Amino acid sequence: MLRGILAGVVVFVTGASVGFVSAGDWPQILGPMRRGIAAADERLADAWPDPGPRVLWTRDVGAGVAGAAVVADRLFLLHRVGDREVLEALDAATGEPVWSDGHATSFVPQVGGSDGPLCTPVVHAGRVFVFGAQGVLACVDAATGKRLWQRQTHREFDAAEGYFGAGTTPLVVGERVVVNVGGRRGDAGVVAFDAATGETAWTATREGASYSAPVEVSVAGRPHALMVARLSCLLLDASSGAVRWSFPFGQRGPTVNAASPVLLGEKRFLVTAAYGIGSVCADFDPDRATPAWQGVDPLASQYATPLLVAGFLYAIDGRDDVPPADLVCLDPATGRQAWREPGFGYGTLLAADGKILVAKTAGELVLVRPDSARLEILARARPFATDPGGGSLRALPALSNGRLYLRNDRRLVALDVSP
Repeated sequence: MLRGILAGVVVFVTGASVGFVSAGDWPQILGPMRRGIAAADERLADAWPDPGPRVLWTRDVGAGVAGAAVVADRLFLLHRVGDREVLEALDAATGEPVWSDGHATSFVPQVGGSDGPLCTPVVHAGRVFVFGAQGVLACVDAATGKRLWQRQTHREFDAAEGYFGAGTTPLVVGERVVVNVGGRRGDAGVVAFDAATGETAWTATREGASYSAPVEVSVAGRPHALMVARLSCLLLDASSGAVRWSFPFGQRGPTVNAASPVLLGEKRFLVTAAYGIGSVCADFDPDRATPAWQGVDPLASQYATPLLVAGFLYAIDGRDDVPPADLVCLDPATGRQAWREPGFGYGTLLAADGKILVAKTAGELVLVRPDSARLEILARARPFATDPGGGSLRALPALSNGRLYLRNDRRLVALDVSP
């Protein structure tokens, strides 16, 4: 039900060489900067033909709700096939397989839903990092598929699998892979691993694991991880694991924290959750976070990460499992509502070329032009309309070089959304 999330600055070129990120890459679940916003040179059509964007290719997939990562001409997908979680590299233009790697799994979700992985692969410096539903953290060579190292984080740090399995995607910061493991053995709520060797670099806190992915921020000239754990929001020094500050966020019981923090500038961020938790928009420095506005009424999103586009926040307010859910536009300075579209439906958002693509969980794809005065819908489509149940879209989409990659619980498709 929940989406895998991840981070990292990506470097990869096909073959054995390594180079800088291509402009059209989508190396992590929320794009190049982990903000749901594509590269500046990505272009989208203003309208789609009937019945929707042209299907470039389609491919059967296994279980899971982990979206794809795309770097150069390779697409990386983590899914469950039988009793294995499989990482595959595909040709992004054709869907043809290039290589695969995998590990055994016996995961069964506690409260229903998919038994596959939730976290989209992280591609960084010629390596692919994956985090499976049972806490298997692995590093694979992006060019060859050779497994470089693996850690059984749940077993090693005594972490619970959670309602739906591990779903907090790792954050790669420099040579550290930071994971909200939720370990109950010692201070292993958050663990950093050496990106090259997999060795433990540091452990910190006793925070439980959430389904929210951390983001990288620079504080006092040093890289930090800003994250939402099971019951709190905190800022950690990525090099040492030192906790700069934290505040309560979340509540016990059958709830989840799943949306990623949204950076609203160098010194302000937003976190949001449903279940009566709501949102906190806070200013921060190395010593504290100070709320600017907060509450349930402005926004309470179950797991979809809001977008900051042209100075306004666009978000889904509500829950996927308990309708209705509204599309809202907010002023990030005050939390005041610019407009609301009641009953729009739940889904995830990404932005490119002055437009927003909404992948609704009910299977509809909507193209929207951001406008703080009103909702302007440019196009609609149902790419999985022929699938049983209409093809629910719960995996986060990826956008790269004019191609939108979507998957449901049966198929992965590549759509031509370019002009």
